[in-house]
Amino acid sequence: MLDTSARLLRLLSLLQTRREWPGAELAGRLGITARTVRRDVERLRALGYPVHASPGTGGGYRLGAGAELPPLLLDDDEAVAVAVGLRTAAGQGVEGIGETSARALAKLERMLPDRLRRRVGTLHAYTVPMQHAGRPAAVDPALLSELAGLCRDAERLRFDYADHEGAVSRRSVEPHRLVCSERRWYLVAWDLDRSGWRTFRADRIVPRPPHGPRFPPREPPDEDIAGYVARGVSTGAYPTRAVLRVLAPLEEAARQVSPTDGTLEAETATTCLLRTGAAGLDVLVVHVVLLGLEFEVLEPPELTGAIRAVRDRLGRALERGAGLSRTGDGADRTPGTPSGSGAGS
Repeated sequence: MLDTSARLLRLLSLLQTRREWPGAELAGRLGITARTVRRDVERLRALGYPVHASPGTGGGYRLGAGAELPPLLLDDDEAVAVAVGLRTAAGQGVEGIGETSARALAKLERMLPDRLRRRVGTLHAYTVPMQHAGRPAAVDPALLSELAGLCRDAERLRFDYADHEGAVSRRSVEPHRLVCSERRWYLVAWDLDRSGWRTFRADRIVPRPPHGPRFPPREPPDEDIAGYVARGVSTGAYPTRAVLRVLAPLEEAARQVSPTDGTLEAETATTCLLRTGAAGLDVLVVHVVLLGLEFEVLEPPELTGAIRAVRDRLGRALERGAGLSRTGDGADRTPGTPSGSGAGS
């Protein structure tokens, strides 16, 4: 039989894995009597763990939430998962979370046994994060908590909002959901002044309390709220939009195209449709080329002409470069100067 300390840790571990445990089942798992289970539960309560008991033949024990955060027991895989999550948390664009995650990770790694510390260290040492152009838009975690609470409680939100050009307007909305992308957080809400659903970047929101009143929740704009936001920020927000047929299966294309690049839709077993947008045709050409996928343009027809113009420009650049290479002295001449002519000719 386990000694008292080891038994308490085992009991705590069991309570953390299931919402509720019958007393008889706990006793059987630990190899003790139901009376000893009751005494051990009292010991856990004395240590600050809020263990609730329900009486009767169908009753049992469950671990509740307390006023303080007691120690957690994690198995090997859970400990590694938490450590990896803490290492990558800073990329979510929440202000201050990088430093907080580093402190929490340092505490966790000090407690990890050598075998787990090596696993976490190896994964970190041999993983290279893909950095995005530009920094993530930092958001105050207190603001995210405030917005999430208003969504939960169905309370109106009044705030100042800065658009992409910096112009500030006062808005009054019924908040519905927060959506997090790789670099930004968005609030989906019903705009009371514009009588329609809108998506707002959280880092541009400055709340103006008091909040309220309460409101009856509306039917959301889409069952797939994340997809709704992705369509808005990748296509709907731009004046120039396009539909491309990507010559690759949906699964393969999805590895290249993030939700903020555009939205994908399966067409056949070997092709899919990409809807995307940009500030103008030239930017759109660069955008679709950098995706690294074979495609054909479905709309708009002007995009085909813009791609052809870029192709011709690049072709002329290659021809000029090839001509310089053949002369052998291209590095000493001004581009466009005929071969054999010098500054003193």
